[in-house]
Amino acid sequence: MHFVARKITGQSRLWFADTRSSVLRRSYATQLDMPSLDRKWRQIRKRQKPLGADHHRSGNLQSAENRMYILSMFPYPSGNLHLGHLRVYTIADVIARFRRLQGYNVLLPMGWDAFGLPAENAAIERGIDPAVWTRDNIARMKEQLESMNGSFDWSREFATCDPEFYKHTQKIFLLLHKHGLVSQRKATVNWDPVDNTVLANEQVDSDGRSWRSGAKIVQRELEQWFFHITKFKESLLRDLDKLGEGEAWPERVLTMQKNWLGRTEGAYYEFPIYSELGEAKTQNLKLYTTRPETIFAAQFIALSPHSSIVQQMAKDDPRLRDFVERVKDLPPDTTEGYRVSYMKATNPLTFLESILEGSFKPLPVYVAPYVRGDYETGAIMGVPAHDARDFAFWKRHFPDESLKYAVSPEPDGSTACLNNGPYLEAGYMTSMTGSYHTTSSDSAAKDVISQVESASKLAERCTKWRIRDWLISRQRYWGTPIPIIHCHTCGPQPVPDNQLPVTLPKVDNHWANGRAGNPLESATDWVNTTCPKCHGPAKRDTDTMDTFVDSSWYYMRFLDSNNSEMPISEAAAKSHLPVDIYVGGVEHAILHLLYARFVYKAVMRILYPGIVSSMEEGKLLGSPLSFPGEPFKRLITQGMVHGKTYSDPDSGRFLTPDEVDLSNSTQPKVLASGRTATVTFEKMSKSKHNGVDPTTFIAKYGSDATRAHILFQAPVGEVLNWDEDKIFGITRWLRRVYDLVQSVRNPGESSTEFNGEIYFSRSAPEGEAAQQAANAEVWRTTQNTIVSVTNALEKVYSLNTTISSLMGLTNVLIKHRTASDLIKYEATLRLVRMMAPITPTFAEECWSILAPGDRSIFAEGKRTWPVPDGSLRLLGRSHITCAVQVNGKLRCVVNIPIKPTEIAEGSAEFQEWVTEEILKSDEAQAKLVGDNDIRKAKNVFLVKDGAVVNYVIPKI
Repeated sequence: MHFVARKITGQSRLWFADTRSSVLRRSYATQLDMPSLDRKWRQIRKRQKPLGADHHRSGNLQSAENRMYILSMFPYPSGNLHLGHLRVYTIADVIARFRRLQGYNVLLPMGWDAFGLPAENAAIERGIDPAVWTRDNIARMKEQLESMNGSFDWSREFATCDPEFYKHTQKIFLLLHKHGLVSQRKATVNWDPVDNTVLANEQVDSDGRSWRSGAKIVQRELEQWFFHITKFKESLLRDLDKLGEGEAWPERVLTMQKNWLGRTEGAYYEFPIYSELGEAKTQNLKLYTTRPETIFAAQFIALSPHSSIVQQMAKDDPRLRDFVERVKDLPPDTTEGYRVSYMKATNPLTFLESILEGSFKPLPVYVAPYVRGDYETGAIMGVPAHDARDFAFWKRHFPDESLKYAVSPEPDGSTACLNNGPYLEAGYMTSMTGSYHTTSSDSAAKDVISQVESASKLAERCTKWRIRDWLISRQRYWGTPIPIIHCHTCGPQPVPDNQLPVTLPKVDNHWANGRAGNPLESATDWVNTTCPKCHGPAKRDTDTMDTFVDSSWYYMRFLDSNNSEMPISEAAAKSHLPVDIYVGGVEHAILHLLYARFVYKAVMRILYPGIVSSMEEGKLLGSPLSFPGEPFKRLITQGMVHGKTYSDPDSGRFLTPDEVDLSNSTQPKVLASGRTATVTFEKMSKSKHNGVDPTTFIAKYGSDATRAHILFQAPVGEVLNWDEDKIFGITRWLRRVYDLVQSVRNPGESSTEFNGEIYFSRSAPEGEAAQQAANAEVWRTTQNTIVSVTNALEKVYSLNTTISSLMGLTNVLIKHRTASDLIKYEATLRLVRMMAPITPTFAEECWSILAPGDRSIFAEGKRTWPVPDGSLRLLGRSHITCAVQVNGKLRCVVNIPIKPTEIAEGSAEFQEWVTEEILKSDEAQAKLVGDNDIRKAKNVFLVKDGAVVNYVIPKI
């Protein structure tokens, strides 16, 4: 016997070659140092090419087969990586590594969304150029990102503040300008008095405050640049249906986009109003409604204090004038109101021949601050039975009067079920609507408009959209300069292509003096130029572009980042667009995604009209505004990360960790009082002292344990409550896998790939029945795990189940020690391969042990992702025993089939399948009735492929 000692990070490993058995036996120390493995494999990777880099260079794009473009929303370089970043980039990297192991040529680039107001404000505070602050932050965050063991292609890295990038942002601006999709006009804009800049409507919250500074917005009239996104509104709405196919985009995001586009089929009604003030007179009050059928239930008219009619009435009504002045400072949801006692309104339905005289009494008229002056005519018909705001107003001013319902959820139009509260949905017309009784409200709406219009000309059908043109002008420095030159003779002129990019001038004195406002306006050497048309004196536009313009097209640039002539070449666009999987936060569901969809449709339709989304199967629509392409095939939105938060039970004050005794983590004590601290999970913030530094965490536990912890704690789409204590379950699992890998015997070289179907089709040798049973259990679990893990990785949102599935396979391998060396070795190989996307460094280390001398587990050209081998049908056990619990109590035990391989463990489909199989049993049908009817369950918890199922049924 001879041996060779080999030293690896964290332990020594001795290989003993037994010449008599030619079986390698290994002896290992059991210490596993994950941070040391990170350092070791990081050095190895530095000597290797980035994964997939060779397949995606510009000259290679068209020939790349099985390509896949996976992208995570690029970060703003604030200077520090937070756990939200770590979660989204871990998810993207896991998907990318999984697809590479399946044989795809995956592109996973990374860059920086580097323009924006925070850098400008930091420059003023620190007296330094925002470019310096931004570059320092990028360097720091890149180092942090590299610590997470991501497989990003850094060769394509760019920042949106690079002149080489924003040159093409300017080209896109001029391209859209040339085709009539950009214009400048005077507009009343939202002015942020703190940040001294204009905000788009989308950037002002419901309280009229800036989304960034929180300042109360004021209105100003300025010359502004707009992108005409409204010209694409029809295709932006229509193509949401395609994005919803196969749950490619989350329904929540689709709904938010539909609501923001805001297409409504409504009507204008004109209510004759009669004033008894001064000379009696009648005039028609025009108002808009999205629910024309509810006019039957109108019980008052409400006017905005800011409407022209109220402003006119206030001149002759001192009390009204005082009210209008007083309500300026009231919140927008106030229910205060001023009744105009001398004014009444007539419902247009009164003029229908089918309506009995006296059916509709004159309506009271109110001035109500909750009615917006800038929405349509500044007047509404108050329908408290079918509008929540109208209802709140009505209950304050008419608390004892009943509601009039025009619509009911009941097919017979009855209203008893509504309990005198508002009903806001579509339904069926009630008896008060006469001939429309029991008609669907949607059908009635169209007919009512036609009838009123025919009888009195007091109605008009119309389609309305909420979306407005995209205001892109910003009165600040740190953004892409607008490439327009203003000439008194020639008017606004585009900057010639050979003069692009228009770069930002140096304005160091501005930062050194800590000045606010836009320094471009005073940079005279930069502003003063010559007109490209008449060559006379002219001035540059001093506005910069909204940073959403940068992020509306950056995904194109990654594909062709060295192209100096075009934002993207046709070859690159054809080869890799649209993005296959896009990962990011749901907070970008409206602005960023809507703008990116618009820019993609506009730019691609102009530059490369032959490029169409694969969803359209090569069909182009005729109109240039109907380009059917979409930039992102599939959208994954991850939930936020919340931190563990301690607060004082007496004062509610948030506590720092130093103020809490954590010696017993289950009973944290407030050091000052000895009382048990209140523990909650909250959005991470400095004020709540619950932030976590990911780099510190990675340095302590290792990148792979951190990645697995992030995935295991919650489904991708849900909030992740970050709890450091729970990582010990992950580290314990990794140690067990590591010990298993070290203990598994390599059965020796084989010229053919192991095939489970062939292996288990052979009859078992005599005397080895126990080993064969163990073999069958190990291989059955391996095959089922391959199916469930593959399914979860493909669906993405159930990534947390991959960890539990892999832990289950680990347990079976350790338990069945009597299984043959061959089966344990092959099953362990597959376990490590399935772990590789989640724990890449750990998997590389294990792979080097199991297959010494072999290439990296991620080596290009290798298809190392395991696939089912067809052996399950040979492995027995067609049924399992299932213990059925209701609210934790055992109700019955039944036999159900083994889970089909195509159904993922832990999925909603699996829950439905188990429930159906349980209810096929006579015993289940007899016992699971009434309060124990499992079909009423709100939550279902399954253990061990359905061996135990607990149905949680709420008690009534």
